[in-house]
Amino acid sequence: MLPAIEVHKLSKWYHLRADLPAEYHTLRDALAGALGRLAGRRPAPVRTVRALDAVSFEVRPGEVVGIVGRNGAGKSTLLKLLAGITEPTGGRAVLRGRVGALLDVGAGFHPELTGRENIYFSGAILGMKKAEIERKLDAIVAFAEVEEFLETPVKFYSSGMYVRLAFAVAAHLEADILLVDEVLAVGDLAFQRKCLGKMEAVSEEGRTVLFVSHNPAHVKRLCGRAIWLERGRVRFDGNAHEAVARYQASLLAPPDDPATSADGFVAWRLVGEPDPFTLDHEGPVTLEITIAVREEVRDGLHALVLQTPDGLRVAGWGFQGVRLSPGTHRLHYRFPTLPLRPGSYRWFAGLWDGGETVDTLLFPRPLVIATPAHSVLGDTWAGVLNVPCALEVKKTP
Repeated sequence: MLPAIEVHKLSKWYHLRADLPAEYHTLRDALAGALGRLAGRRPAPVRTVRALDAVSFEVRPGEVVGIVGRNGAGKSTLLKLLAGITEPTGGRAVLRGRVGALLDVGAGFHPELTGRENIYFSGAILGMKKAEIERKLDAIVAFAEVEEFLETPVKFYSSGMYVRLAFAVAAHLEADILLVDEVLAVGDLAFQRKCLGKMEAVSEEGRTVLFVSHNPAHVKRLCGRAIWLERGRVRFDGNAHEAVARYQASLLAPPDDPATSADGFVAWRLVGEPDPFTLDHEGPVTLEITIAVREEVRDGLHALVLQTPDGLRVAGWGFQGVRLSPGTHRLHYRFPTLPLRPGSYRWFAGLWDGGETVDTLLFPRPLVIATPAHSVLGDTWAGVLNVPCALEVKKTP
């Protein structure tokens, strides 16, 4: 049987002027450069960024493969090349069958069309006939839970509604190959579980899934195989548990200077604690997260999530209207209390600007809670809260 996905030495290089980040290379910049050369001004040096560098692999029909790696490793670039959104610099990719892609919040939707119209629009792009789409319409709407807003233009949808409908469309419209980028972080825990269950069902139907995620629990649950990308190249391709373990081990290496080499979420620490990664009291607590952005964030939606190592969400917070100028910033979060049972926890952070993903990251370094336990320490059913409780027994007369 032929592979569902066949990738051979696939590369994507960007040639950038050294004095401008990639986002600023517009037609205006090109014209300005041409006029400058005519005036005798020496052009700025050009640097080459290898977003993807001679990547090769195959995926069998019905296989679910995870893609893991740091920010900037080439994961999203790979999916965009496979989806045909951008052209490769070199190499080739062959995808056999209909391709459904969910690569960003609302990607592929027309903002002026209603939810119903976008379902038909997406199906038409996949090459489906109207009768096929109508057979799936009720299932899509029920899965996305947007019945009340089906006739509303999607430009009025929240990011969560966007994701629910976009995922439902991609998963239900009988695509042979499903490409999913890190978008499930926008949804709540119940929606994440529903999506993971649907992707498992999709694979059991013989369809192929390529899944980019920063959540190791999701990758290990859903994927039998994973590919670890680093600096645009394949570092490991094999068992998902081993791929995640190798990738996480690499994250323990000393980080580069965040002000000069990183982009997106860089690091976290507890402010004012003897050990910046361990909490031995219940509060108050100040968390600091460092983020570096290359382009101004004008109307950001920022999410912060605390979860257990196996992916159970403990709490989540959302912040709208975030503005960040280009450069490195320290974000401070103040909690009056964090009454958690002793153990390790993980911080997840996400930032979106105008529906476009700036960065999402599940920080590899855990938060260690070292407070005395008020509940039975060895019982996992006791939950995650460390709340004292007194028992008083009263005998009934």
